[in-house]
Amino acid sequence: MASKQKDKELPEAAANLEKLGAFYLGRTYDLEQQAIRDEPLLYDAKDLTTHGICVGMTGSGKTGLCLAMLEEAALDGIPTLAIDPKGDLGNLCLTFPGLSPSDFRPWIDESEAARNGQSPEAYAGTIAKRWQKGLGEWNQDGKRIQRFRDAAEVSIYTPGSNAGIPITVLKSFDAPAPELIEDSDAMRERTQSAVSGLLALLGIEADPVKSREHILLSTILDRAWREGRNLDLPELIRSIQSPPVDRIGVFDLESFYPSKERMDLAMSLNNLLASPGFASWMEGEPLDIGRLLFKQDGSPRISILSIAHLSDSERMFFVTIVLNELLAWVRTQAGTSSLRAIFYMDEIFGYFPPSRNPPSKQPMLTLLKQARAYGVGMMLATQNPVDLDYKGLANTGTWFIGRMQTERDKLRVLDGLEGAAVAGGAMLDRRDMDRILSGLGSRVFLMHNVHEDAPTVFHTRWVLSYLRGPMTRTQIRELTAGKESAVSPPEKTRPQVKSRRPADSIEPGVEATPVISADVQQFFLPVSEAAGDGNRLIYRPSIYAAARVHYVRVSAKVDDWLNVSFLTPPPEKTSSPDWDTSSIFNKNAPTFTETPDAGGAFEEPPGSLTRERNYSKWAKSLQSYIYREQRLTVYKCKELKQYSNLGENEGEFRGRLAHAAREKRDLELEKLRKKYGSKLATIEERIRRAEQKIEKERGQLGQQKYQTAISLGATILGAFLGRKVTSYRNVGRATTTMRGAGRTMREKEDIARAEEDLEAQQLRLRELEDEFKGAIESMEAKFDISTLDLEEIVVPPRKTDIAIQPIGLCWTPWRITPAGIAEPLYE
Repeated sequence: MASKQKDKELPEAAANLEKLGAFYLGRTYDLEQQAIRDEPLLYDAKDLTTHGICVGMTGSGKTGLCLAMLEEAALDGIPTLAIDPKGDLGNLCLTFPGLSPSDFRPWIDESEAARNGQSPEAYAGTIAKRWQKGLGEWNQDGKRIQRFRDAAEVSIYTPGSNAGIPITVLKSFDAPAPELIEDSDAMRERTQSAVSGLLALLGIEADPVKSREHILLSTILDRAWREGRNLDLPELIRSIQSPPVDRIGVFDLESFYPSKERMDLAMSLNNLLASPGFASWMEGEPLDIGRLLFKQDGSPRISILSIAHLSDSERMFFVTIVLNELLAWVRTQAGTSSLRAIFYMDEIFGYFPPSRNPPSKQPMLTLLKQARAYGVGMMLATQNPVDLDYKGLANTGTWFIGRMQTERDKLRVLDGLEGAAVAGGAMLDRRDMDRILSGLGSRVFLMHNVHEDAPTVFHTRWVLSYLRGPMTRTQIRELTAGKESAVSPPEKTRPQVKSRRPADSIEPGVEATPVISADVQQFFLPVSEAAGDGNRLIYRPSIYAAARVHYVRVSAKVDDWLNVSFLTPPPEKTSSPDWDTSSIFNKNAPTFTETPDAGGAFEEPPGSLTRERNYSKWAKSLQSYIYREQRLTVYKCKELKQYSNLGENEGEFRGRLAHAAREKRDLELEKLRKKYGSKLATIEERIRRAEQKIEKERGQLGQQKYQTAISLGATILGAFLGRKVTSYRNVGRATTTMRGAGRTMREKEDIARAEEDLEAQQLRLRELEDEFKGAIESMEAKFDISTLDLEEIVVPPRKTDIAIQPIGLCWTPWRITPAGIAEPLYE
């Protein structure tokens, strides 16, 4: 069957589950008759937690099928993170509920219109009519398009370009979550793939075991991450020049990798960083998986990461980083059997090959093995089956297979299906599968789902989005014009430290670090970029303090320690700093260098910053400030009995609630299916028997009428012809005729009663269908995330558990232009 048998037992009117965990992908298809059946193909969303692969040549309808799945996921409240190497996925933005020619006009291919002998306006009208007709044939309309548009926000991100919404992964190599650091295998995989991706960007294909470059960078990253420090590229370059270790293995550093050769590697990275064409990689918001998947209100997003404009090495680097970030995010989620989110990649050619090990392969393989436990479904597509590692895909639960280009492609797919069947403990009829694959046409696919009893052939539905083909950068710019970035950073990336005096009155400063008491701890913020020709680099004094704060509220299930850092201007007239003017870092503490940049001058610090006893006094005032002001908000959802995590904003919490609601909804849906499925099946069986009884009674009535007519005819004819029969026989025949008439009346009464019973059962069926529909609507309303109320609970820190360590003098780098304008050179 095309979907779960239990669903098929429900009447069509009650089985419209497009918003209840069922994806409408098309209708079943009869290969023998080459005809589309009326039976809809409903794919259970939770089946995608065991991942899916879509294979098909150009023109097979692969893109349409995958876009239809993403549309259905959005309608069901499930977000998608999609990597788009070809530029096709931007078509998800082209949704026109009005279906008018003017909507299509800006997006049609004018050269295609000319080939069809039409003006662009006329061709737009043709396309609009085609879309109206196509949607209507698949029981869809503009209202469903509008529901899709309302269900999820579609955004296009372009790393290394400002054509779409810019996004960067180069501002820092952030330390992974503590859970991942504690997992030695996961930590090793993340470090290796991050370094491999970076070296691939430099054109270096490095072996993790043999390459000195790979081993050195892995050592630097591993050490920094285990210390909880983030690394940006400038800091990584400095660490290559002066690594934080003296020995690697049994060899001293100079023997393993001489400083002159390390400088060559550092220069390669520096040249990449300084390249004008690479400047756009430094622009945009940092990569944040949670914010790419969910809006602030918890509703889903479809975030498209378009990489069609990048070179092969840039693509590999970016895909590797995204996969690592997704893996880190997945490991912070709670386990679930419901579908939480979808990762989709439209063409994995080159990223998951059978023989080579590119940087992207290991994190993708890890996600295929582990993401299912956290409700993240991987949906991968390709038109090159021979370039897939089918051993890695052996545990993929669903295969969507379209028309193959060559016999070699078909054999490769059969090998993959056979491996998946063996992994699932089943057997594959290779000959029958070969026959089916040979008969597939355009938009006709074979679905092999390990959760089903048998494979299904189906024809894909008409998509809601206008498939105009790959998007150019100009078209992407038009689609994203005026759109704000969906990835709003949780905190300021560049602290706004106010100048204490006019920029044009800044003194030149002294070249050497001012004399400070040895008991005062000093910190140097790294310079984020060169000061530039004609400008001066000046280090200004500030106060830096880090605090470890304990928040406890038993009723809100809060018992957590948080680290918070403060960067504060020195006090002027008062004896204590104004902590309200601080730049506050709630998640990641700033990184520091051991020494300032050469060529930088220093402002003379106020005398209060040179004396150690002041810092002890300021630490106490900071403790009081934290207790008064650093209160955190925890959100409570009474309906689902859940609390937000400490530091989790409302949008992130609503995103978790959306999934929790979906889990509860899925459980309720299973109960409704069992409750009403058996009842409906019972009534349908009664209706079937009632219909059979009516047919039987009607047949008996017809036979009885025939016998009565013969008997009556014989009586009349005998009397008319004056046959010599005894009066006894005449009387008997007449009596038989009257009895036949009586039986005829009883047969009619039996039919009437059977018809009344049928009408009663049909009425009961309609009532039960209405009851089932009402139960579904009630369940939808109950678990609608937009109707869930959140209660805010303010949690103060525990006063006795506020530890200030360290606190000291921090030197912040500034650029001073010839005009006297001061700009911070730190992040």
